[in-house]
Amino acid sequence: MKTLYFDVFAGVSGDMCIGAFIDAGCPADELRAALSQLELPGFDLQSETVRRGALSGTKVHVIVEEEPHVHRSLSGVLSIVDKISWPGNVRQQIEDTFTALARAEGKIHDKPYDQIHFHEVGSFDAILDVSGALLALNLLGVEACACSKVHVGQGLISGTRHGTIPLPPPASADLLQGFELFSTGRPFEMVTPTGAALLKTLAGASSPMPGMKISAIGYGAGTRDPKDLPGLLRVFIGETAPGGADRIAVIEANIDDMNPEFFEPLFDSLFRQGALDVALTSIQMKKNRPGVMLTVIAPVAQKEAVAVTILRESSSIGVRIHECERRTLEREACVLETQWGPLKGKVCWGHGVEKRFSPEYDSARQIHDQHNVPMGRIYQQAAHAYAKSTGKDD
Repeated sequence: MKTLYFDVFAGVSGDMCIGAFIDAGCPADELRAALSQLELPGFDLQSETVRRGALSGTKVHVIVEEEPHVHRSLSGVLSIVDKISWPGNVRQQIEDTFTALARAEGKIHDKPYDQIHFHEVGSFDAILDVSGALLALNLLGVEACACSKVHVGQGLISGTRHGTIPLPPPASADLLQGFELFSTGRPFEMVTPTGAALLKTLAGASSPMPGMKISAIGYGAGTRDPKDLPGLLRVFIGETAPGGADRIAVIEANIDDMNPEFFEPLFDSLFRQGALDVALTSIQMKKNRPGVMLTVIAPVAQKEAVAVTILRESSSIGVRIHECERRTLEREACVLETQWGPLKGKVCWGHGVEKRFSPEYDSARQIHDQHNVPMGRIYQQAAHAYAKSTGKDD
């Protein structure tokens, strides 16, 4: 799985994310061309290499003309986003990010989130920061994200629309629940609300760096250039090990009052949030009511996002979360030639288990439909053909 790890040693913002992703290999021209379809006035996206202390990184300049004192609602932001069609799950991630921002603002100001009017975070440049960062991840082919501890500022800042406020700003602080924070006492904003919202949507919580084979490293520069700390966001991109030992989160909920038709879209949403597996188990609940236990296996970094999805899209009013160790076999994709044609699947091995072939269901189903062959026979013949190809056919 292609994974990105946020190393937030000097804070994070939306433009720092875009800069880091471009620095790690996202094609800036392709990103600019896609965002230009939003047709925002005066739009341009420029990037340059800059120095921050002893290190260099990519500084992104999001250029756009904005009407003064514009206050947009969540629906207003999404109406701008919906001017174009987004690849993959980018559109849903954009909505999740701005919804998280709206919920944080609503909690602070004691208002329903759908009645919140964004100030800075609803501006054109904030919309471009969020949508550009999420689109860049898609262009990079990133499938999962994790995040380090987050370095935040400390003290008070003045001159905001709400007067003097504490650091990190209240909206950022709310969004960073579930993350491990640390501060070195720097009296300025190091984590912006858009940066915090992106971390919330993409990583969900802090976690150690997973075992991964690094393929790219990127540095995104912020506006500030402190003398004693490089003002950069660092990201690592690589393939996480497909086999071995790791830690995962198990999220469970007992459900007995939900329309069964709602489970399919729930499963889809859970997989979009990074779930590794989702299952239902029949159970008997209180007052002899039949129910199901929903069990989701997810990376530790995604447990909060998965839990929120369950609470939002199911009838459950609570979930159980625990972390545990996992042992997995090594695996690699394989195409096996059979008497009916190619059959896709994977080969697994490790932990004392000899290599074995497991057919991909959709590929086997295609053979079943085209040749009218029972599924059981396809699987049996696949095991025999693989054993024969490896010289271990008895």
